[in-house]
Amino acid sequence: MVQRNGAAQREMPVDLRSDTVTRPTDAMRAAMAEAAVGDDVFGEDPNVNALQERAAEITGKEAAIYTPSGSMANLLAMLTQCAPGDTVLLSEDAHIFTFETGSIARIANVMTKTVPGEYGAMTPEAVAQRLVLGENDHISRTTLVAMENTTNRGGGAIYPHEAFKGVAEVARENGLRVHCDGARIFNAVVETGISAAEYARHVDTLSFCFSKGLGAPIGSVLTGDSATIRRARRFRKMLGGGMRQAGVAASAALYALEHHVERLREDHKRARSFREALTDTPSLSFPMPSPTNMVYVRVPDTEAFIARLREQGVLVMAPVANTIRVVFHLDVDDAGLERAIDAFKTAAGELAA
Repeated sequence: MVQRNGAAQREMPVDLRSDTVTRPTDAMRAAMAEAAVGDDVFGEDPNVNALQERAAEITGKEAAIYTPSGSMANLLAMLTQCAPGDTVLLSEDAHIFTFETGSIARIANVMTKTVPGEYGAMTPEAVAQRLVLGENDHISRTTLVAMENTTNRGGGAIYPHEAFKGVAEVARENGLRVHCDGARIFNAVVETGISAAEYARHVDTLSFCFSKGLGAPIGSVLTGDSATIRRARRFRKMLGGGMRQAGVAASAALYALEHHVERLREDHKRARSFREALTDTPSLSFPMPSPTNMVYVRVPDTEAFIARLREQGVLVMAPVANTIRVVFHLDVDDAGLERAIDAFKTAAGELAA
């Protein structure tokens, strides 16, 4: 269990809006306070360098680059592997497509072509059908295929490994590059036992976040071959992502990699317990599976339900109409789980009356 200031912790609401709301643990704060630093734009920050080396090692890649956010890491993947006017193929539910403010179009000047799929995962067959290849000067050629694992809009779904490999094989057979938005890749790792390196070996680049389930306050990383990451460094500087004494933040990310990966299992267990406790509650239903740390709950009146929960000290958000997303993370312990269950049951009862 993570260490917190007891009095302050008891006063906090149960915040289930996202796993991005986590606060550094006491031990992580100590690591940040003691971090040796240097100028990372000059490549001289020892903790940033150590973090990038560790991220490359974990994913089996040649190199890695530390970025302020997952959105920037994904954008760097687009900028380094596509030319303006090219097309990236990705799921219609992909975070890159739906939640990154159109940066692919506005900044990378890359077109998107979406593919339907179950819980945010594409099949190799669907990808093959939508590739645009050849030398026709009138059309935008597909040059990159992007997958997301786990999938946000899929309710934390884990990409089926055979489908993941199959999509990558289709892309490579046609001379295309492959990117994985692995913001929550370690949720997939601990649940399946498949290593990050195994997922990464099927793709050219893989990004992942430190500021979600791993609980660091900032940062993501993009991993790949040395030439791609070298280009990414130049684009990161262009985007304003060149940080100076970033070792303070990088030390938190290093701590998270060493101490917070295996504990993701606790989030998954609490998500399952939450769902099981509410399965027979009238007016509540679950539109998709909950294999990792997310539970999507369909409710009759989203706005009223969220207001009732807030009155009881439980915070949630509604990413789609009539559906609430509940996300478990290291700031939600068993007591918080029970508070959330009670609050949902109370709100459901009040709105059903």
